[in-house]
Amino acid sequence: MIPGFGKIFIIIGIFFIIIGIAFMFGDKIPYIGRLPGDIHIKKENFSFYFPITTSIIISIILTLLFSIFKK
Repeated sequence: MIPGFGKIFIIIGIFFIIIGIAFMFGDKIPYIGRLPGDIHIKKENFSFYFPITTSIIISIILTLLFSIFKK
């Protein structure tokens, strides 16, 4: 067996559980995807959405969580 292989699978499993919960309850979280700075362009036959502010905030939160759990 490869050392640490089981630990990697557990971390990946927890990650997928968190992603699944986010998909289930993501629409119930207020303001996610509708923050100032999120780009939404809607025209007749075209719609473009780029949640830049939401992405930055989620990135900061994940960075803080990973740095806490790494220690």
